[in-house]
Amino acid sequence: MSTRTTSVQPATGRPTGAGLRIRAALAVAAVTGLGATALTPLPAAAAGEAVTVQYRQSATGSDQVEPWFKVVNTGSSSIPLSQVKVRYYFKADAGASYTYACSWAVKGCANLTGTFGTLAHPTATADRYLEVGFTAGAGSLAPGADTGDMQLRFHRSNWQPLNQNDDYSFGPSQTTYANWSKVTATVGGVQVWGTAPAGNEPTPTPTDPTTPPPTGGPALFDDFDYTGHTDPAIAAHGWSVRSNSGGPGVPGATWAPENVTFAKEGANSIMNLRTSTAGTAESTRQTEILTRSMKFRNGTYAARVRFSDAPLSGPDGDRLVQTFFTINDLKAPMADDYAEYDFEYLPNGGWGEPANILYTTSWETYRPDPWEAVNQHSEVRASYAGWHDLVLTIDDSSIVYYVDGQEFGRHDARYLPERPMSINFNQWLIDLAGQSSTTARAYDQKVDYVLHVKDQVLTPAQVAAKVATYRSAGTAFEDSVPAVP
Repeated sequence: MSTRTTSVQPATGRPTGAGLRIRAALAVAAVTGLGATALTPLPAAAAGEAVTVQYRQSATGSDQVEPWFKVVNTGSSSIPLSQVKVRYYFKADAGASYTYACSWAVKGCANLTGTFGTLAHPTATADRYLEVGFTAGAGSLAPGADTGDMQLRFHRSNWQPLNQNDDYSFGPSQTTYANWSKVTATVGGVQVWGTAPAGNEPTPTPTDPTTPPPTGGPALFDDFDYTGHTDPAIAAHGWSVRSNSGGPGVPGATWAPENVTFAKEGANSIMNLRTSTAGTAESTRQTEILTRSMKFRNGTYAARVRFSDAPLSGPDGDRLVQTFFTINDLKAPMADDYAEYDFEYLPNGGWGEPANILYTTSWETYRPDPWEAVNQHSEVRASYAGWHDLVLTIDDSSIVYYVDGQEFGRHDARYLPERPMSINFNQWLIDLAGQSSTTARAYDQKVDYVLHVKDQVLTPAQVAAKVATYRSAGTAFEDSVPAVP
């Protein structure tokens, strides 16, 4: 049985009681499309949709990059800002990972998102980009209107010096706002502004194909239709409900099998992981369920998960981590056959983050003491309370994460797994510093189903179709994935 014994702050690398984690050593690798079938591109941007991006720099030093933007609607129709994305291209410093932040924005920093991506075709001045997007709360942009200031910044996650002078989009002389063609903008996935580094023009986000998912082949599907944590079918189906001590989480906390429960919600059976505390290690109960076998590697992983931002009762504010991930064991410090792929939601921040944030992280390896890690991550600072469809695909060229049918992060070939892994869900507290109250409170993370299809890359729509096929056939469980010899 594999259990996670370390967990580290994904963005800043500051130590926590659960261990350490830092984003580092990003590699440049060619990334190719992952569709299992031919994909249909989005239609061209609607007539009248056009934007211009104005840029100015606010920092030329080596501490952090400060690209400030205004997006101007130069078209003839109103544009929902949630359809607009802006990319700023730069050359990553050797071994560096980066953290995005918004200092101030007319539209509100909470309505802006920032994620990092890797270019498929690196150049001498760009192998990474910061993609800035908008939530629905940013509203629409009328013809002739602009977003106003978006005062953004990013820095190396360990705050080491960086070099902007070789960055494609950096304009050291741009001290006032002006049109800047070295950043790109898309509306609805169609590029409408700017020039990307050679060979890296943004391509339309593919729509889901209408073709059915591939049939046959080894797969794991579980609808979590059990009577409770002691149901013998849980073990018979290859799962272990954790009770052993250890990390991640609050030192001295208990991993409580009885806090993993099952119930019907409508027609579906739901697994619930409850984590509770009264502000002490002795009162803290964390939860985890995982496959006993490490036999899962390339293919598609999917789960429908309900994250929560607030406790069922009592004071809010605990630094909670709600997860869906796949992992194997670290056989030796910096062993190159270690692998881990995470969805991690922090509803109340933590690891240096002040508020809710969702991370996806692909791990190559780490050393616990002294701490050293090699991984790549994507993040969005926004609330993800409620049900979400999470999909992870792994083939021989890249790792792709989807949330609710949209690509969330695409990570490099360097982080591909060398050997099989287990599938896990857990919910735990980073520490007890987020909320000092001794009033009891409990948080729920729910799971509707889990699916793994061995060696086949499915789109989110194909995942949904395959799950629907299982359910229409009345199949609550299948595991045809062969054991590893």
